[in-house]
Amino acid sequence: MIPETLKQRLVTWLEDHRELVVLVFCLPASFLFTLLLRAKAWLRRLGTGPDHDTAVREIQRRVLQWNKMPVEERRLLCTARPNWLSLSTTFFQKHLHHRVPVPLHDILELDERAMTVRVAPMVTIGDITEYLIPKGYSLAVTIELVDATLGGLAMGTGMSTHSHKAGLYHETITSYEVVLADGSLVTATATNRHSDLYRALPWSHGSLGFLVALTLRIVKVKPYIKLKYTPVTGQKIYCDMMRDLSGANSANPALHPDYIEGTIFSKDSAVIMTGDYSDYDPQIPVNHCSRWYKPWFYKHVESYLTKGEGVELIPLRDYLLRHNRAIFWVVEDMLSFGNDRIFRTLFGWLLPPKPAFLKFTTTPGVRAYTFTKQVFQDIVLPITELEKQIEVASVLFEKFPLLVYPCKIIDHGPSSGQLKRPDKKYLVPETNYAMYNDLGVYGVPGKVKEKKSYNPVTAMREMEKFTREVGGFSFLYADIFMTREEFEEMFDLTLYEEVRKKYKAEGAFPHLYDKVKPELDVFAVGEQNAI
Repeated sequence: MIPETLKQRLVTWLEDHRELVVLVFCLPASFLFTLLLRAKAWLRRLGTGPDHDTAVREIQRRVLQWNKMPVEERRLLCTARPNWLSLSTTFFQKHLHHRVPVPLHDILELDERAMTVRVAPMVTIGDITEYLIPKGYSLAVTIELVDATLGGLAMGTGMSTHSHKAGLYHETITSYEVVLADGSLVTATATNRHSDLYRALPWSHGSLGFLVALTLRIVKVKPYIKLKYTPVTGQKIYCDMMRDLSGANSANPALHPDYIEGTIFSKDSAVIMTGDYSDYDPQIPVNHCSRWYKPWFYKHVESYLTKGEGVELIPLRDYLLRHNRAIFWVVEDMLSFGNDRIFRTLFGWLLPPKPAFLKFTTTPGVRAYTFTKQVFQDIVLPITELEKQIEVASVLFEKFPLLVYPCKIIDHGPSSGQLKRPDKKYLVPETNYAMYNDLGVYGVPGKVKEKKSYNPVTAMREMEKFTREVGGFSFLYADIFMTREEFEEMFDLTLYEEVRKKYKAEGAFPHLYDKVKPELDVFAVGEQNAI
């Protein structure tokens, strides 16, 4: 057992020499780890495993076998997928549950007439972009991280810079195929007899059944995104600009660009990016922004604050994965020199460190330590309140840049799922939707960098309180700090609880709150580890 004083000295040394540890150990080890995962994926593609339908029947068999166990011996069900493969920041206690393998990785069917693609839940964003883009298609909502799985996003949620038109990720799903607690396989759509399940599955995080396939809408695309960078000085100016461009004040989609993103570099300065699908134009420079030697995308964006407005063509897949190499801007807190030209040229191919590797090597002690030293949150809030969002986040976290994606939140009426209906005051005139935005806060808070007193629990609970007050909601892949009562104030669990009873998920799958709450005692860790 390591003495406490030696342990503290080791932690201090690792903190003071974090960049050295990341450079010498984490990046090479992460690269080898990535090669191993790719080799396993390659072997899967050779067809060495069972086909999709056979694998689904095996999942059903395992659930039926669980049902035959004595009630007192049954543990709640969950997938056997290791925690470290998930992009969630939490470590769900799977060892306390009955784990069922869900080895479903195939792209199953492209229907060009219906403009949909049917996939298994473990297909990743990297897989689907490689498959669809050469055929002239893309998902209607494509998340920027290659390792995100389409099934994980379906049970959670996601958004992109196209979400002001398409809405949240789950709005683009036309059907879910689910193995229920009794072992039966059902298909849930918006109009069939399982429409209540269809409405409750988004934001359920695997607490209602095992997802075994889903069908998503696709859109026709062109090879490039013509991206315009507009630097803006003055908070009200850039906030008004985001609202106008996104359609928060009008309901004519034709007037609004295909893609909108805002990167806020300070309270008074931002760069607004607007993009549209485009063919090649020799008059416009092409930026292959995702190549290893290129500047990190947000650093490239920041350069427009000094050089002024600009336009360029970005190949579509490069654009969709533009934030992957720097994990938005989180890698800068690991490697302050990571964007240096020489480093990028010689070692940029090692980036980003694989999130799965970082989680795989995270011990309980490291988890508790990083929990108090960084923030990684996506919070969805009414875009009308954008100025307040920036003020609250900057005071609580002292962290810039901030990411802003406008997103349409549709009012589907009563009993429509876990998301509460948007307040009528936020609705876009003559529509059934409100314009919200994702506020992305990522990295090491300013007070932590300055070694000042910082309590992450206090900061996040204040942010969550503000979020509930304005009718927003937190993405549940990230740590939450709410009590059960506060959680049920933010989300509407009325339909969810009805569906859990109807489809016999109670006593078979963990409750949503238990599935997403941190495995740590957040209050104790926050107080003990606050600087």
